[in-house]
This record gives sequence, C-alpha cells and structure tokens, in this order.
Amino acid sequence: MKINHIFFLISLLTALLVRPNSSAAVTAAKYAGEFLTTGVGARALGMGGSHVAAGTDVTAGYWNPAGLIGVRHPQFILMHSSRFSGIVKYDYGALAVPFGNRQSLGLSLIRLAVDDIPITALTDPDLPLSETNRPYIEKLVNDAEYALYISYAKVVAGKFSYGANIKMIQKGVGDNSAWGLGFDFGILLNPFKRLLMGVNLQDATTTLIAWDTQRNELITPTLKLGLAYPFQLSFLSSRILPALDIDTRFENRGTTSQAAAGPLSFDFHLGLEYTFLSAVALRIGSDIGQFTAGAGLRLPQLHLDYAFMSHDLGDTHRISIKISIDKSKFRQPK
Repeated sequence: MKINHIFFLISLLTALLVRPNSSAAVTAAKYAGEFLTTGVGARALGMGGSHVAAGTDVTAGYWNPAGLIGVRHPQFILMHSSRFSGIVKYDYGALAVPFGNRQSLGLSLIRLAVDDIPITALTDPDLPLSETNRPYIEKLVNDAEYALYISYAKVVAGKFSYGANIKMIQKGVGDNSAWGLGFDFGILLNPFKRLLMGVNLQDATTTLIAWDTQRNELITPTLKLGLAYPFQLSFLSSRILPALDIDTRFENRGTTSQAAAGPLSFDFHLGLEYTFLSAVALRIGSDIGQFTAGAGLRLPQLHLDYAFMSHDLGDTHRISIKISIDKSKFRQPK
C-alpha cells in the first residue's frame, strides 16, 4: 500500500473517531486555535516566524508540510520555553523521515499549559468570607492544550511539492475536556532561480473543537503565504536568507491585526538569516511587529538554535536542538 493511501486512511479514521455532538450548537470562535500560532523551532522564531517558504527541515510539519520534502535524512527536534515569568509552559517535539527521493512523513507534538492552578473554596461555603471562614486550596488543576500533527509530503515535479497535515487537538481545563480534528494543506515551489514560494492553508475545512460541555467550536481557516530567496556569498562561505510571510484570516479580527479589509485581516512576519563558515548563523526578524533575534550553531549532525522574542507582557527565550541521522539508505542531495 502506498504511503499516500495510508495517509488517506488515517484521515478517514480520525474523522470518524472525532465527531461533533449533533445536539450542540457550533460557534465560530476567533481564538479557539490561538495556541497553535505560537510557532516552533528557534531558527524560525528568531526570523520572526517567516518560515512558510524558508522551512525545509523537520519543523516544516508545522510551518508548511510541503517543506518536509527538503529533509534528506531522519531528523528529530525538541524545544522548550517558559513564558510570562514561568507561568506558561510551551513544549514541542517532532520527527521527520524521508522515503526515497519523492516522499516524507512527519510527526509533531505541541503542548501549551498552565499547570497547578489552585482552586479555592471556603471552609463553610454557606457563610460569607470572614476571619474564621477563610479560603483554602481545595485542589490543583491544569489548563493544557495539545496538538498532534501527522504530516505527509511528496514531490510532484522537480520544483513543485505538496503536503498535508492531519491535526488532532486535545484541550483540558479542570474537569472539562475537548477534542478536535483539522487538516492543513501546503505547497512549495521554486518558480525560477533560487526563489521559493510557499502556501499553507491551515484548518482548511475548519477545525472542530467538541467540548464535553456540549459546546462545539470551529477554528476558521488561515492562509499563510511565504517567500524566501537564499543566495550565496563567496566571503567566508556565507549565505543570506531573507524571508517574508503573510497570514490572512477570514474572521473579522479588525484592529487586533496589523491590517484589515472588511472581514479579512493580515499579519506580517519578516526575517533575515546570515550564515557564515557554513556553521554559524545570526538572525533578526519582526513577528507581527515584535522584534526577534537569534543565533545558531550547525554541526555535522547537530543543530543548536536560540531565539529572543520581545513581547509587551515580557520577553521570552527559546532554545531548540535538532539531530539528523545521516544514513546512506535515506534520501541524498541531488
């Protein structure tokens, strides 16, 4: 059985397993999928999140599944960060494996959580708060959101590839939980010279989030467009990679986005990476108007990356480690 047939069967099975409650109302929730917009990989985040066209490694399962076709050998990545004085924990891990010269598979997992939230109660709930009837911590709960991506990419022609994600979501707040299912579709093409163009339609069919409280939420599609143009310099074996991404949403976010036109809203990601000696990288970017920067060290089978991200509520730092398994049986550079 071909890999793309297996991918289709997995999609069908997950669609049957995660179904909405037919008796519950469905609400188009603007920020139901906001935890999926945080971004992954310190390299991409140091470049302002401009990675729809520039990302051709294991992180492409998130940024644009078509970019997984650039994975030459099995790759594994881990990233952890604590945000807002350590209150919010964000973890990411992914694996990508190429098959022959034309196909790749990927698996990515994201967790965003606030752990150990104290829930208080009064000693005697029938009486008002007083010196003798004070609150105590009754229990600790978590607010956690998970996303699992199963990704597939294939080369159609030498300069054109496509990819898709099955995206399964699980949320939990205290004693309540929700499950969701969505699909992303991406393409990556090289129309001329070194120009790369990427498109990722996230939540293409809308992503359903079904709560056990009989509430159903829909995440509306987001169209991400990306451009990248890497070029080599003779000085110190250098390479410069400028990149631009535009996020287009269709849910009337208005002034909460950088630009808007009727129900459409637009956010921009700009990034620049300078690599020298084929081993050390310096990065700078703008993530929806917020300054970013970063650096990376590239060893034969190990990449270490750091990103700094400014934010009105507090700056954050991201570190990711990527490992490549160099085996001759996997895809080789053309």
